[in-house]
Amino acid sequence: MKPVLSSVVSRVRALDLGLGRDWVLIIYGAMIGTVTACGAVGFAKALHLTEEAGRDAQRAWPIYLLPVLPMLGALITGVLVHWFAQDAKGHGVPQVIDAIARQGGRIPWRVGVVKVIASIATVGSGGSGGVEGPIVQIGATSGSVFGQAARVNRVELSTLVGCGAAAGIASVFNAPIAGVFFVLEVMLRDFSLKILAPIVIASVFSTAMTQVLLRQDEAIFAVGLQGYGFTVVELPSYVLLGLVCILVSVGFTRLLHWVEEQFERVRLHRMLLPVFGALLLGAMGIVWVLMMRGYGADQRVPPFFGNGYQTIVRLIEPATFAPTGAAEASAAAASEAPGAVGGNPTPLLISVLLLLTLFKAAGTCMTLGSGGSGGVFAPSLYIGATAGAAFGLILERLALIPEGVTPASYALVGMAAVIAGTTFAPFTAILLLYELTREPHVLLPAMLASIIAAIGSHLWMRDSIYTMKLRRSGVLVGSGRDLTVMRRVPARTVPLTPLPPEPIYPSDPLSKLISMHMPRTAPDFVVVDEHGKYLGMVTGEDLRTALVDREAIPLLLVAELLRTDLPTIDPEETLDTVMDKFADHDVAGICLMSPRDDRRPLGLITRANVIRCYQAALESS
Repeated sequence: MKPVLSSVVSRVRALDLGLGRDWVLIIYGAMIGTVTACGAVGFAKALHLTEEAGRDAQRAWPIYLLPVLPMLGALITGVLVHWFAQDAKGHGVPQVIDAIARQGGRIPWRVGVVKVIASIATVGSGGSGGVEGPIVQIGATSGSVFGQAARVNRVELSTLVGCGAAAGIASVFNAPIAGVFFVLEVMLRDFSLKILAPIVIASVFSTAMTQVLLRQDEAIFAVGLQGYGFTVVELPSYVLLGLVCILVSVGFTRLLHWVEEQFERVRLHRMLLPVFGALLLGAMGIVWVLMMRGYGADQRVPPFFGNGYQTIVRLIEPATFAPTGAAEASAAAASEAPGAVGGNPTPLLISVLLLLTLFKAAGTCMTLGSGGSGGVFAPSLYIGATAGAAFGLILERLALIPEGVTPASYALVGMAAVIAGTTFAPFTAILLLYELTREPHVLLPAMLASIIAAIGSHLWMRDSIYTMKLRRSGVLVGSGRDLTVMRRVPARTVPLTPLPPEPIYPSDPLSKLISMHMPRTAPDFVVVDEHGKYLGMVTGEDLRTALVDREAIPLLLVAELLRTDLPTIDPEETLDTVMDKFADHDVAGICLMSPRDDRRPLGLITRANVIRCYQAALESS
C-alpha cells in the first residue's frame, strides 16, 4: 500500500514546481476527497448489505437468540482492535482529535483498515451506532497517510487529515457543507482561509465522486412539509424544545462517558468487553420485543438496533402523525417505528417514543462504551427525532400548536438540537439537518433550538461528547484562536538557552553552579551522567535556598539538590502541552531532549521564550 501511495504522491509533488504551497494543498485535497469517496461508498454499501442480512436472520430466529449476532460482531471487533489498532474502538472522532493535538496528525494506515471492518461488524450485526465516526476516522487516516507520504509539515498534515474527515462526512451523508463545518468546528477549530480552501475542495470532490458512483443526488431523509411555515406563534414552543434538548444532550453525553468508565473497571479481557456490551444490548432488545407484544405490535428486531435510519424516516414523515388514519399509519410503522393500534394512538405513541429515547441512548452507551466501533451522530439524530416527536405530540394533545402543524416538524428540529447539544457545533447541526432532509421550512426553528441547546449544554458541562474523555486523558481541548495557534507551533521552533560548555555531574561541588550562575540568563541547570545523558535539573529556586546557609555550600554536592521529577520536552510537542508543563512545575526552564530518544539534552526552553514564540505566531496567523 505504502509503495503505491508513495509513487502516486511523488508524481504529484512535481506540481510544487512553480506553484505555491496553498495551491499544492488544494490539489492534495482534491485527490484525498476523490479517494475517500471511493472508500466511503464501498464502506456504506458493505455496511448496508451486512445490516440487511443481519436483520433478515434476526427476524427468522427465536427471540432468545437476539443477542447472538451483536455478540458475534462485537467479538470480531474486540479481536481486531486488541491485536491491530487500539484507536479503532469507540466512536472515532476523539481519536482523530487526539492524533491532531498530540501526534501532529500522524495516524497509522492500519487504523483505517481495522476501523472499516470493526464498524461493519459492530453496526452491521445490530450494534447501536452510526457511520459518521468510522467514516471520519477512515477519511482522516487516508489524509494522514497521504500527507506523510508527501512529507508535508505538521500544520499541513493536520489540514490534510481534516480534508479526509470532511470528505468522509460529505460522501456518507451527501452533505458537503456540513462536512466542512464539522471539521472546522469540532476537529481543527480554525476558520482561516489556508485551512478552509483545501477542506472545501476535498468535500466538493468527494460529493461529486459519490454522486458519479451512485448515480444519484438524493437526501438521505427526504421529507416534504408542504404548506408548513414557521410563525411567531411557535417561538415559545421551539424555545422550550431547545431547553428539553439540553436535558437530552447532557444526559446522553454523561451517560455515555459514565458507562465507558464502568466498563473500564470490569475485570474482563479487553477483547471480551465489547461482547459483554453486546450481551447487555441483546437483553435490552428482548425486553423491548416483549413490551411491544404487550402493546399489540409484533416486532422481531428492536428499532434501536443498528443505525436506526428507518425509524427516523418514519418519525419525520407527516403522514405518521396525520389525524385521519393515524392508527393505520402507526400499525404500518410497527415493525420499525413506535406505534399502536385501535382508537386514538396518541397517548400510547408518546409513551413508546419516550421509551425509545431511553432505550436508544442506553443501547448506544452499551455498544460504544464497551469498546464497539461506531459513531454518535446517528444515535443523536435518532434520540433527537424521538424526543422531538414526543414533544410535538404532547403539544398537539394540549392544543398548543397551530392547526396544520405536524409533530414531524418537531422531530426534525429535535434532530438538529440534540446534535448541537452533544457536539457544541450548532452550525454543523443546522447545515447537516438541511442537507440530510433538503427541507428549508424548518431551518429557522432549527437555528433557534440548536443555538439554545448548544449554549445551554456548554454552560451545563464543560466538554462535548467528543472532548470529555480527551480532557480526562490530558489533552487540552479548549477553543478559540489562541489554542489553535499554540497547537500549530512545535517546541523545536522556540529559541533555546544553550547549556554550559562544561557538563554538570551529580558529583560536582555545588560551588561550581554558583560560579556559573551570574553570566547565565536561565537560573536552572541540566545535570547529566558520564555519558552525557539527562539525569535531572537543579533549579534556581533550590540554588537560592542553599545560598541562605553560605557556610554549608563548600560541603554540598550537586546530587543533593538534583531534581528528577521535572518533565522534559520533545521537539515535536506543541506549545499548548509545553505551557501545561510550565503550569504544573514552577521553573524558569525545561530541558529539550534529542529527537533520537538517546536522553541527550539539547538546551533549555524558558517560559519567556515560549511566550515570545507564541506571540510571534499569533501576530503572523
